[in-house]
Order: sequence, then structure tokens, then C-alpha cells
Amino acid sequence: MLIDLDQATHAMSGGKAAPLARLLRAGMPVPPGFVVPTYAYEHAIADVDVGGAARCGAAVARTLVEQSMLAPTTAAEIPAALARIAGPSTDGYVAVRSSATTEDGNGATAAGQHDTVLGVRGTDQVLDAVRRCWASLWSDRAVAYRRRQPAGPGAAPPSIAVVVQRLVDADVAGVMFTGPATRIEASWGLGEGVVSGHVTPDSWWVTDGAVAHRALGSKLTRIDRAGAQVVTGQVPPADRDRLCLTDQDVLGLDRIGHQIQQLLGRPHDVEWAIADGQIWILQARPITADLPARPMASSGPAQAGAIFTGTPAGAGVAEGPVRVVLGPDDFDRVKPGDVLVCRTTDPAWTPLFSIVAAVVTENGGLLSHAAIVAREHGLPAVLAVPDATTTLPEGATARVDGGSGRVVMTSC
Repeated sequence: MLIDLDQATHAMSGGKAAPLARLLRAGMPVPPGFVVPTYAYEHAIADVDVGGAARCGAAVARTLVEQSMLAPTTAAEIPAALARIAGPSTDGYVAVRSSATTEDGNGATAAGQHDTVLGVRGTDQVLDAVRRCWASLWSDRAVAYRRRQPAGPGAAPPSIAVVVQRLVDADVAGVMFTGPATRIEASWGLGEGVVSGHVTPDSWWVTDGAVAHRALGSKLTRIDRAGAQVVTGQVPPADRDRLCLTDQDVLGLDRIGHQIQQLLGRPHDVEWAIADGQIWILQARPITADLPARPMASSGPAQAGAIFTGTPAGAGVAEGPVRVVLGPDDFDRVKPGDVLVCRTTDPAWTPLFSIVAAVVTENGGLLSHAAIVAREHGLPAVLAVPDATTTLPEGATARVDGGSGRVVMTSC
């Protein structure tokens, strides 16, 4: 049986759906949706030894789960549920998001570790997306992330629900961290570019109801829905050179952020989108690691001799040999204690975070999934250092200060 999103609970609907249900019941602007509950996943894998398969490798477990089927009685409910949440201008497209019992908790977010599928339409595509979300519970990155989290005695095995919501075709989207001061990062189009770290977003800092800091990012690309496809396109030069939010937009987000914090009882990491002037809340998870105390004075890097600066994203200092990684084919070259230098990090790179001493990227924002996970791992991280993969010499020794945003070459 499917569950309306506003009735979701953690036990049956996972860590992503439950806070959204509370926000919906409080009248917050959350897109309508429904949940394929955890017991649907558990019923589908009842005859599959997923744990045993996982001991043979995460890929084996993932393949078995991908082949599992939603119970016919539950699948039969999907067409009517899709009709209930369809909007007048969405053409029936939805977002399908994982909601695992092990994500979005007070101590660990699992940010970006499970799948989201955008631009989905119709029952068959929803069923395919549900199986993909289920299978992501057993991806290499999710399994590696769970290994680092303490599991108490008698802890239940991980389970997963799936949230299906009306898709917001965003003009602008991003992430907001609430607290005594509100930090906001945003870029054009869907929020995937911001949370994935593929763009260096515009950023704002709001204190006492006033914008205290704003910085222009390098928004070279944007992600949008084109029919059933999610495509990446170039941002026109004029839009790269202007902030994607007005101060009025920023203060509106700040007000909603304070309402969410008051309702949920602690500072939250909030994913949001704006379409046709309407703010929508897509996700709210507890903040699990402190941000650096202050924003950078400028979003661009400065180089003085062997010193590079970027966005401070994870406090602490670490030193080690530079390891330039351009993609998964380079993972085998990474050794314990290396300084990982890359263009951006994808959630699939999470297993490397348990090996490296620090992270330096060319793109990305303080609130991206990779930055969140780096802070949870206690890794010094400096983001948005342009040309880092070509200017930081492979094998040289670098000291990374994640609190100040400085990367110092100590030997070449």
C-alpha cells in the first residue's frame, strides 16, 4: 500500500520522507507526493539473501535488488497516485527519490549516497526508478558510508522507502543551511548542479534578517529537464556574471529556513527550488557537522608563490602527497594519506574519503553533498580552486587548511 507523503513516518517511509511530512502538515510549500514504503522493499527482497550477496560484493547485492519487483497490488495503485499529485504545468513528470532508514539522521546524513531519478513519467518509468533507488542502498558508496557509521547492538538491517513527488522545473535551485546565520548557495536550473558540486554556486550569508555577504560563483553549466531527459547546457555569459537570486529571494528563503528550524527543532540542511517565483522545499535534513565560521571575502582564488586559496569547506589541517584524480579509472592510484585533487567529487567517490587525508576541488560549494560528507569524515576540504588539477603538481606535498581555505605547497 502506498502512503500519502503528508502521512509519512520514519519507520515506514525513511529519513527523507518523514521531515517532509511534518513540513506538509504545517502548511510549508512542499511538492505533493506519495511514498513507496519500506515494507514494499522488504516484501520484494523477501526471498533474496541480500546480506549474503553483499558479502560477495556490493555490485552483486545491487544486481539482485534491481531485479526485484514491486508487489502487483502496490504497483496497481501508482497510476491513481500519480494523477493525484500531477500539476497543471508539469505534464505528469515526477522526481523519484530514495528515503532510506539510514539517511538524514541527527548524526549522519548519507548525503548523495542513494539515488534520485528526475524527469520520470508514467507507471512503468516510476517502477524502474523505484528499483533503481532500492538498488542504490547497496551501491559501493552507500555500503562504504554505512561501514563508517556506528551500528548499535541489535541494529536492524538497512531498509529503504522511495518518495515520488511532483517535479519542480526550477528556474533557480540550491541549498540552505539554517542556524544563527543562514548560508545559501544557488545556481540556475535544477539543484543537481549545486548538490553534486559540478558548479561553483553563488552564495549568501544572512544574519539578523539582513544579507551580510554575497559572492558570485562560476556558474558555467545548468541542468534542466527537456522532456523525459535531464540535460546539461551552457549558461549564457550574461547569466554567469550576475547573481541568480535577488536579495528579496534570499530573505524569503531565510524566513522559510527559520520556520523549518523552529518546526523541526534544530538547524537543518534544506534543498529548495524556485519556479515561476514560488519557493518549494524539496528536502530537509539535520546539519551534522559545523561549517567554517565565516565565508570567504571573495569567491575567486588568489595565488601567491606556492599558496592557493579557495572556499573553506571542512575544518582541520592535513598534509600529504598530491594525487590528481580525474575519474573512477584513477581510484586505484589513491593511497592512504594522499591529498585528493579533482575537478569535482561525485557521491561515487565516497569510498576514497576513508583513505585520503584531505580534499581539494576545482568546482563546488560549501553545501554540496561532497563537502557535507567530507565534514562528517573530519576531512580538511578546500573547494573552488580553479585549475587545481593542472596547477597542483602530482606527487608534490601540500598542506590543506580546511578552515582558512588555503592550500600550501610545502615541497615540489
